[in-house]
Formats: sequence, C-alpha cells, structure tokens
Amino acid sequence: MDPQVTIHGDWVSAVAPLLKLLCLTVIGLLLANPRVQVVPRATFKLLSKLVFALFLPCLIFVHLGKSVTIDNVLHWWFIPVNVLISTAIGCILGYIVALICRPPPHLFRFTVIMTGFGNTGNLPIAIIGSVCHTSDHPFGPACDTKGIAYVSFAQWVAVILVYTLVYHMMEPPMQFYEIVGEGNEIQEEPEQISNYSRSLLHEAEWPGMVDKVTEHSKTPFIARVFMSISGSSQNTFPDIDFTEEGTSGAGPSSPKSLRCLAEPRMVRRIRVVAEKTPIQHVLQPPTIASLLAITIGMVPVLKNFVFGADSPLSFFTDSLDILAAAVVPSVMLILGGMLAEGPKDNALGIRTIVGIIVARLLVLPCIGIGVVTLADKLNLLVEQDHMYRFVLSLQYSTPSAILLGAIASLRGYGVKEASALLFWQHICAVFSLSLYLIAYFKLMSFI
Repeated sequence: MDPQVTIHGDWVSAVAPLLKLLCLTVIGLLLANPRVQVVPRATFKLLSKLVFALFLPCLIFVHLGKSVTIDNVLHWWFIPVNVLISTAIGCILGYIVALICRPPPHLFRFTVIMTGFGNTGNLPIAIIGSVCHTSDHPFGPACDTKGIAYVSFAQWVAVILVYTLVYHMMEPPMQFYEIVGEGNEIQEEPEQISNYSRSLLHEAEWPGMVDKVTEHSKTPFIARVFMSISGSSQNTFPDIDFTEEGTSGAGPSSPKSLRCLAEPRMVRRIRVVAEKTPIQHVLQPPTIASLLAITIGMVPVLKNFVFGADSPLSFFTDSLDILAAAVVPSVMLILGGMLAEGPKDNALGIRTIVGIIVARLLVLPCIGIGVVTLADKLNLLVEQDHMYRFVLSLQYSTPSAILLGAIASLRGYGVKEASALLFWQHICAVFSLSLYLIAYFKLMSFI
C-alpha cells in the first residue's frame, strides 16, 4: 500500500471526528453569542442540568451496564489506576510550571491543580462517540458501548478526587484571604447569587452549585485549623468550633471529652477537616448511575432482567438509550455556549497560561504514551483491545476539567483565572487533540 495513502487515511480518521465536534461547538457558540443570542444563556444552563441529571446518567447506565461483568471489573483495574497516575504526573508538571513561570504567589497552588486534573468525563465520551460514528475507525464492533463503559468506569475515581483533594486544595490561601478581606472574594454580589446570572462555565458540570455553599466554603479553613496547632490564638478564628476539645462546655467525664483527651491534637485537627469535606456530593446522578450499572452488571440474574433484546425491561433500557443519544450534541453545544462568554481578565499572566497549556496538552500526552506502552509491555492491559488503550491514552490528552471552574467559584479562589484558562485550553485542544489522535491511531498497529 502507498505510504502516502496510509498517512492520509490516518489523518482523516483522526481529524474527522474532531471536526464533527468542532461544528457542534461552533453552532453552540453562535447560538449563545451575546450579539445575536438566538438562545439565551438561561437555556444553556437548563440544558446543562438535563445533561447532568438525565442524559449522562442514562448513557452511563445503558453502556456500562451492558459491558460490565465480574470478570471485566477484575480486568479493568488499570483504568482507575491510570486516572491516579495521570493526575499525579500532571500535578508534578504543574509544580514545575509554577516554579518556571512564577505566577502570583496566591495562584501557585491553582497552577498545579489546573495542570494536574483533566477532563475524564464528558469530553472523552464526546470524542469516543464521534470517533465511533466514523466508518473507518480501528476499534471494531461495539465501539460505542466499550468506549463509554471504560470512560464511565474511570469517572468515580475522578469524582472522589474532585470532592475531596481538589476541594481542599482550592481553598483561598491564608495570605490572599487576609489581603482581600471578607468583603471582596468571600462575599458574593446579589446578582451573582442568581442561578441564571452565574457564569455558564461555573455550572456546566455541577448544576445547583450555589446550593452547596457552606459557612467554610470560601474561607481558608484548613490553614486556620492547622495554624491553631502552631500556637495561634483561637480568638483569631472565632468561627471554627473547637468546643469538643474539652476546653469548654461539657465536663471532663463526658464521652466527647474522654475521646478528645485520648486523641492526639494533630489527629483531632485532621478529623475536623475530614468532617468538613463534602464527600456527600460524590453521590451525584452520574455516579449513582455508574454504581447501579456495575451492581446490576455483576449479577447475571439482574443483568438478564434489565439488559438484552429479550429482557423483560428491554423497553425501559431502549428508552434510556434514546435519551442517552442527546449527550454528545448537548455537551458540545454547552461547550460552545461557555466559549461564547470569552476569556475573563485575570491575574495569572500570559506566561503561566502558556506554560499550563504546553504542559497539559503537549507534554503530558507524550508521557501518557510512554506510560500506556510500558503498561502494555508489562501485560497490565486487556489483550488486543485497542479501545482500552485509546481511553487510557485519552485520559492524558484532554484539557483541564470544567468542573474545576465550578469548584473555583464555590471556594471563591481563582474564579476569573479558571474561566480564562479553560477558555484558552479548549481552543488549543482542537489542535493538540488532532495531533495526538493521529499518533494514537498510528500506534494502534504497533501496540
């Protein structure tokens, strides 16, 4: 075969799916353009809620439920592990970027976070859906079902990381909190509280975020808790309740006092922080759909009852499948609406933005190819499954998670910087993903 024809075929196979997604994004951008605004921003917010609460859970439940078995769960173990590996490598790259590019001191941790945590949900699902609708893809039959099942199986790890580690890492730094005072970043303007005036970016993957605000959401809670250990006066932090330490309130014979007397001071502080971690938010509709799909899929009797052409509930799963088809176009239209809002003024600096983009979209995917290849050589991956390797590689190639913008808004830390950075990352991802999809398709013949 002519090598030029092969190269041309790889190029078309890799770029065509992205061009489809780009067309949907441009349509969303035009519909949400402030000058035209054929579709108001409030409509995009409602569409985002539908994706989050209905379309995406239906997609995950149908495709993951059909694919998962006890044997598959045992063979897919490297998918969630790969999320942890890609996140750890991304954070190391983010730390290097922060050292080289020297962002403002209060945005050092922000730089690490935005480089380390990628989009492991909606965007990979959209890419896989588009790739599988291309006639010459290299993934064989059941492309859609396998790919979405693999992505869904990885999502629960990313969700736990976001609602625990990222949530605490995104708290406002103590020195920045003291500089801005409690009247700027911490207090929201009345018009910002409205669901319909809040930026689309900040609710695109976490609708109803404003309802999750707590008394410590926008304060450096961990810093204040652990500063109290080093001898700072408790009076400096009057809004933190340490009464169960036994210094006030209940007498020394009470159960709480006995527990706290036996509990080391550091352990006590860690427990206080753990109690303030919003782990309850992990149980969102997509996560619940994943857990249901895995549970039903691992029990043959239940699986035969729910899934399959001859199953008693086939009419129900077919209905969910119809709803699931709306995920890809909806997600890309929402992304277009988000980009229509444009980048925000920010204090991050061009040098740091470029550094994060280069590290996240160019360097990390190269490292990812090495990690996946090494894992394959060590026989850690499912044999002869190109889609498995494609999903693993894709976890290194996506821009930062849009959910980080919602967390930034919830914590009152780096909100404008997150908006600007996510805007430019998604613009640049069109070109970087094209490049790496070509590389991944080419590598399929060698791995």
